[in-house]
Amino acid sequence: MEEPILVVMAAGIGSRYGGLKQMDPVDPYGSCILDYSVYDAVRAGFRKVLFIIRRDFETAFREHIESRYKGRVETACIFQELDNIPKGFTVPAGRTKPWGTAHAIYCCRDQIRGPFAVINADDYYGISAFQTMYSFLSQTPESGHHYGMVGYELANTVTDNGSVSRGICLVSADGHLKSITERTRIEKRDGGIAFTEDGGVTWQELPCGTTVSMNLWGFSADILTRFERLLREFLTDKVPENPEKAEFFLPDVAQSVLRDGTAPVRVLKTPDRWYGMTYKDDRKLVEDALAGMRHAGLYPPRLWE
Repeated sequence: MEEPILVVMAAGIGSRYGGLKQMDPVDPYGSCILDYSVYDAVRAGFRKVLFIIRRDFETAFREHIESRYKGRVETACIFQELDNIPKGFTVPAGRTKPWGTAHAIYCCRDQIRGPFAVINADDYYGISAFQTMYSFLSQTPESGHHYGMVGYELANTVTDNGSVSRGICLVSADGHLKSITERTRIEKRDGGIAFTEDGGVTWQELPCGTTVSMNLWGFSADILTRFERLLREFLTDKVPENPEKAEFFLPDVAQSVLRDGTAPVRVLKTPDRWYGMTYKDDRKLVEDALAGMRHAGLYPPRLWE
């Protein structure tokens, strides 16, 4: 069986953050959140990492990020480009926004031969999350479907500095995903957590223990054929309605699997707390949290040394 690999989605623009947060340092030694994720992935067992990036910051990414891992883990860069779509389709005039997280994985289709995990470059997932996912993918059979996601408690994934987008999950009693619904505006409100779908006119409370997806997914390679089929459907049905902003998301793929009953999607629970830099003010919280972890011995003072 092919060894599991890690796929890192690092092509985001960071519009709410106001810059390329993928490369912003979060410790005194210049490490970014991505460095901590790769460090955790390597010690969990991953030996190859694919970085999905934009061509316009290739040089900076290779110099400041990829070069750090030389001799420690095999790496490759894949470009997420608008024109990397199935034959017969064209990019709408005026479209500059990336096609979304599921399209990012589609761009890696020629580089993936076996089971793979997917993460965001600007999220801190926690040590046990990578250990759990690597163990799950290591049990992938030679043939057939093997899908899973790491599920976090909602209260461990929100920020004090504004709204976040999360995949709200309904989980069966035996630990399988029943449904996932993307909520694009979730905030702390009145001592609890709530979401709105009408611009803030009405709010619906969410229990703090609700299971959410942070885009840490694991798949056997057979899923890639579904990515292409669903991308074709997206370009045909959704893009004409919203040619400049429509996006194709990873939860859309998971929902498709659940709808047609192709295979169960295992929810791998983690007690880890998520940290991320959705907003500039989040950076200090991340820095303080990682400093505490280094002090506790969870990470060395300098990664990779």
